[in-house]
Amino acid sequence: MMFKGLRGATLVLGALIAGASLTACVQMPTEKQGVVSLKPQITFRLAHESLGNAAVVLDGLQVGTAGQFQAGQAALQVEPGTHQLVVQGNGNTFINEKFYVGDGVTKTFDIR
Repeated sequence: MMFKGLRGATLVLGALIAGASLTACVQMPTEKQGVVSLKPQITFRLAHESLGNAAVVLDGLQVGTAGQFQAGQAALQVEPGTHQLVVQGNGNTFINEKFYVGDGVTKTFDIR
């Protein structure tokens, strides 16, 4: 009689262990979330490919070239507010403009 009770308990314990190991293999559903930046951006539309080397100076700091921030390819994130933009190259000043941008705005400048 004792053998049957011990065997029954062993079977039950085995079933519990097997059940626990099966639930450990189940993955919980996950949700991927991203944060969208609402910082304003500026981009440039170039009339000719050679204008891509023009220096971009924002608020007195050189931040790169116009070709690095072409519309549809990349953008330069800026803080909301008023900025002074100068774009120059080959002895020419293509843009010398004060502009304002708010959150979520992308402003595109044409360089000709």
